[in-house]
Amino acid sequence: MTDRALSVVRSGALTTIQDQGRPGHAHLGVPRSGALDGPAAALANRLVGNRPEAAVLETTLNGCALRPRSTITVAVTGAPCPVTVDGRPAAWSAPVRVPAGALLNIGTALSGVRSYVGVSGGVIVESVLGSRSTDLLSGLGPTPLTDGAVLPLGTPTPLHTRVDAAPQPAPPAELILRVMLGPRDDWFTPEAVRRFTTRTFRVSSASNRIGLRTEGPALERALMGELPSEGMVLGAVQVPPDGRPVVFLADHPTTGGYPVIGVIRETDLPAAAQAVPGTPVRFTEVGRR
Repeated sequence: MTDRALSVVRSGALTTIQDQGRPGHAHLGVPRSGALDGPAAALANRLVGNRPEAAVLETTLNGCALRPRSTITVAVTGAPCPVTVDGRPAAWSAPVRVPAGALLNIGTALSGVRSYVGVSGGVIVESVLGSRSTDLLSGLGPTPLTDGAVLPLGTPTPLHTRVDAAPQPAPPAELILRVMLGPRDDWFTPEAVRRFTTRTFRVSSASNRIGLRTEGPALERALMGELPSEGMVLGAVQVPPDGRPVVFLADHPTTGGYPVIGVIRETDLPAAAQAVPGTPVRFTEVGRR
């Protein structure tokens, strides 16, 4: 029987296994998780002929290196980066054949933060609550990749739709996030709300899969009391005591006690996943909750 597996030669700064996540378990304290840039992960799967729910690898900044034990087809999407097979340049955002034993290297992102590696057959690790995603907050799912790890692969399916290459949006030079104000915008002064929707913030280097942290003008509260813990949703903009907004991403906590000034439209969050530290951020009001 063909040994369908990947050996991890270089795990990179943070490489995790991700799929479409595990929505519907917030009442158990379990975040959605899943690929931060969902469209890029879906494209990687489409390019190699996988179903949309197949698990891919999500790299962070400096990629990873892998050695397949049998011939595979891969596609790298998301943050643009150099791709090589045994040192020879290969295509990005296109299907690439990698022979058994060859070294596939996904290099450092040229722009953006996270690249996605789709492999024919998908990564087959144990499913937890219906998902193979790594959740950094709760610890559910597989651990982040380590050097020497071996990842089993599924059986590839025939390509049902031929895709040779596909365009992708560039990582944002400026991140514009559409926000519905509320439910706790009344906990902030009118000037703070105006500042939130008119001033420019910047992406903080402390951002991660849990949340995109910002640097910039502090938002002053009108009410200084304590909130009981409330349910948190994907895209919620929570404001901690330092007054700097935090946009909750896929591994966000399901409850929190800091006031939520607004909620970002979910379709804007993939761009947030690719915004490098220092990227300007503007919150544009599109209504109230």
